[in-house]
Amino acid sequence: MNDPGGARVAVYIDFDNIVISRYDQVHGRGQFQRDRVPRGFSRSDRPADADVAERLRRATVDVGAVIDFASSFGTLVLTRAYADWSAPVNADYRGQLVSRAVDLVQLFPTAAYAKNGADIRLAVDAVEDMFRLPDLTHMVIVAGDSDYIPLAQRCRRLGRYVVGVGVAGSTSRSLAAACDEFVTYDGLAGLTRTDATALSAGPAAAGAPELEEASGAPSARGSRRARRAETAETADTAVIDESDDLDSEDPQEVATRLLERALRLGQEKDDADWLHSSAVKSQMKRMDPSFSEKALGYRSFSDLVKSRDAVAELDETNPARLVRLNPTAMAQ
Repeated sequence: MNDPGGARVAVYIDFDNIVISRYDQVHGRGQFQRDRVPRGFSRSDRPADADVAERLRRATVDVGAVIDFASSFGTLVLTRAYADWSAPVNADYRGQLVSRAVDLVQLFPTAAYAKNGADIRLAVDAVEDMFRLPDLTHMVIVAGDSDYIPLAQRCRRLGRYVVGVGVAGSTSRSLAAACDEFVTYDGLAGLTRTDATALSAGPAAAGAPELEEASGAPSARGSRRARRAETAETADTAVIDESDDLDSEDPQEVATRLLERALRLGQEKDDADWLHSSAVKSQMKRMDPSFSEKALGYRSFSDLVKSRDAVAELDETNPARLVRLNPTAMAQ
């Protein structure tokens, strides 16, 4: 449910920037261009070039973690991702993006290697949206290029709270300084240490069980990631397969991962162990509007939390019921 008096958030993702930066972070600076991934690699090539397929899998970006982080600031009014979606490395993410209601803005690069192709289009759209939607309170810019410094400064000048998200090692310090708040991809609250470590460690670690990079255990899309890892070992895997059907997942497992991620986000944001259960439920609804404890067979949200004592603890001694992440789960 929209809160008319609450924060309203717009998210702009320079998709090429994040995907390329993550790839270079995992495999070495400039490796994405050297591997010629954008144009020299397609689905049909995967069986013939298993090494590149494995590199892509290990550098997978969990867009869900980014969007969930953005939702912690308020209601997502619009979310856009800018890229050349005809490029297989980007097209492989379409299923994940569409499932999160992200608008895919098609770019037509004039050069074979156009990492910065989204800059002007993204900036123009963001400025136009601020005037078209004066009730926007937060602007989340998912990119690390210094080219976005003027945009961040203009957003702040127009009274918006600017949040930046970038990949460590590929982010301009000046851009971080131009934002009200800046987080690195590896520092997102939705990502568990297990997951982030597995992606950066290489093939051996990548084969270990993980949630999603945003949830090594209970994250928003952990089981999908495990399935992708298994598929990659047996055949030609996509970074994220569009054919993945979220409805095929166990709703109870999905709810558990959703609860854990909401708690991690809340604790990181508020710097507090105990959170109001109503705030946690609201965050879960922002991350997944279809969430309903009653549809899962529970009379109340408190009953759902109590049924997941391995993930969360509920304090009913306080008039305002409080919930926190189980210390055991926190250590994972």
